[in-house]
Amino acid sequence: MKKIILTIVVACFAAVAVQAQKYATVDMEYILKNIPAYERANEQLNQQSKRWQGEIEEIVAEAEAMYKKYQSESAFLSDEQRIASEDAILAKEKEASELKRQYFGPSGELYKKRESLMAPIQEEIYNAVKEICESKKYSMVIDRSSAGSLIYSAPSIDISNEVLTKLGYSE
Repeated sequence: MKKIILTIVVACFAAVAVQAQKYATVDMEYILKNIPAYERANEQLNQQSKRWQGEIEEIVAEAEAMYKKYQSESAFLSDEQRIASEDAILAKEKEASELKRQYFGPSGELYKKRESLMAPIQEEIYNAVKEICESKKYSMVIDRSSAGSLIYSAPSIDISNEVLTKLGYSE
């Protein structure tokens, strides 16, 4: 009898604890679209990316021109000249490949620039969400835009506009 009563008491406490938790959602895509600094940072990244891509394409074009010249002159070149031309073409292609890795690789310049531009914005959003959660006693906030398993959330628990207001970007 004591075990049954204890089980019922534990189940009641567990039910109360589960009900006491409050959840909220945010839509990070929506929030970021409404922050001008994010749009400026994205534009800056796109411009830099285009400059770097142009630089790489220029080197690739040089390598292609060198190869075409080599093909047209290869019959008239000595073995040493042919090897030197092939080496020069390979070096130019390697230069383009290395530059591409340096700019666009996993730890390349674009990644570093994105981190330096986006980190302050993300930190500001995180702090605003944290303040709202602490003041309204939310246990968890889920990002609706990236939560692949979130099928439905009530609009009443979406705090995206509240985050924008907290950041000073209210509509």
